[in-house]
Amino acid sequence: MLVRCVPRCASKLRRPVPAPCLRIAKGQCRRFSMPPPGAQHSAAPSNAGMLAPFVGELDRLAPSFKINGSQVQVLQTPAEFYETLKNKIRGAERRIFLSTLYIGKSEKELIATLQETLRAKPNVKLSILTDALRGTREAPDPSCASLLAPLISEFGPDRVEVRMYHTPNLTGFRKKHIPKRINEGWGLQHMKLYGVDDDIILSGANLSSDYFTNRQDRYHLFQSKDITEYFSNIYDAVASLSFLVEPSDAPSGFDLTWPSTNSATCPLEDPKLFVAESTGLLAGLISPKTAPLTALDSVPAGEKDTTVYMLAQFSQLLSPDTSTELPAITHILETLSQPQYAKSSWTFTAGYFNPVSSLANLLISTASQNNTVITASPFANGFYKSPGVSGLLPDAYVLLACRFLRAVHQSGREESTVLREWQKGTVGEPGGWTYHAKGLWVTLPENNNPSISLIGSSNYTKRSYSLDLEANALIVTENEGLKQRLGDEQRWLQENTTVVTRDDFAKTERRVGLKVRIAMMIVKLVGGAL
Repeated sequence: MLVRCVPRCASKLRRPVPAPCLRIAKGQCRRFSMPPPGAQHSAAPSNAGMLAPFVGELDRLAPSFKINGSQVQVLQTPAEFYETLKNKIRGAERRIFLSTLYIGKSEKELIATLQETLRAKPNVKLSILTDALRGTREAPDPSCASLLAPLISEFGPDRVEVRMYHTPNLTGFRKKHIPKRINEGWGLQHMKLYGVDDDIILSGANLSSDYFTNRQDRYHLFQSKDITEYFSNIYDAVASLSFLVEPSDAPSGFDLTWPSTNSATCPLEDPKLFVAESTGLLAGLISPKTAPLTALDSVPAGEKDTTVYMLAQFSQLLSPDTSTELPAITHILETLSQPQYAKSSWTFTAGYFNPVSSLANLLISTASQNNTVITASPFANGFYKSPGVSGLLPDAYVLLACRFLRAVHQSGREESTVLREWQKGTVGEPGGWTYHAKGLWVTLPENNNPSISLIGSSNYTKRSYSLDLEANALIVTENEGLKQRLGDEQRWLQENTTVVTRDDFAKTERRVGLKVRIAMMIVKLVGGAL
């Protein structure tokens, strides 16, 4: 594998990244408004009235689109996600763009599905964006990059483009000496965007066999031209800040090159300049004042009962940081601390339980009741019995969950907030699953199902909010059908869970060794994050 930060001819597939501009889509006015002064107030506030304190600030924070709730489908299982993705690819007529951390190096069926479509439909173009560190980790042995390079050879750079993003935080001495198994702690391309024509699946799942079979995640299919086009613009921007994969006769089977037409200087040459130039490109795309909004959906204005906010966390590429995900979720939780939401409830899930401290404190500080945290059992953690340093991670997350429960106890919130561990068998044994779902659901007072839900790639950790690239959608809805689907999702994710208490963490088998604590300290000291 050759990595070159030298001018190269760019692939013709890459369409120009649109300059951020104010293009307000028709029907973008808010429908969730407070009752006018003097209006009659019922004993139970209306759903719209309870949503108003949320959306007022969200409108200021992030761009959004109005859709009908029927345009959002909630998928349940890894197999359903995989079959839906393959069916969408087979039905593609114009474009396929896939942003993921990595594609499993043995995913021959997925590659065959892409080949089938590209061979049958000459007008379809394919673009794939992964992370450079994860995508080349095994090189010169078979890797994600070597799996994808033959697609470029067969169909040419005019139809197939593969990009790999490299963090500007890992250069020089760090890049040379930090082992590959842990160098991802300095930042990744972590967005999970699976777009085909005018539909897009947002998820936390990557594209490998475990995510298609026995690794539980969340998957939302948005059948909206506007939402898909927006995330396509985000995708194009990050791709223009990434290395280009080119087929090669090298032992690895590929080279990584930096096209002269990229939107910034190579991050390995001048990280500070790279960030400055990236800021100029990305800041305008995620601001509600300048984001390029379209009006392509044909849903009548009177049927638009759902607002979807486009959230992004690009902290490592923005100076100053104007990312929108952390401010949005902070606003939601702060609003839930108000007395009128005392009869609300929330469910929060993260497969790797390590929410940034500000979010953990806000979760505990809400006025909401019947709150649930779902996380992976150590036996359902993707790093369970993993070789090397990463094998310490399940115990590290146990320690962090224990600290959260201690904080819940100290705040007197044990009656309102419970921690549930998800387990379906044991990792590495027949029938064993891992848990990778992440998200937030908020159910308003006098409601049985959520009106607010956050879906996307973020793990809500320090890494997510300082080092990784994340893309998310925040759904705010009055559509009863969509609320029911979100409620069903929230309930089925709890089917394989059990409540864990402080007494459980005090048991001998739950105690975390000194080695794990020292490893956590070292990662923090050298600037990485879990």
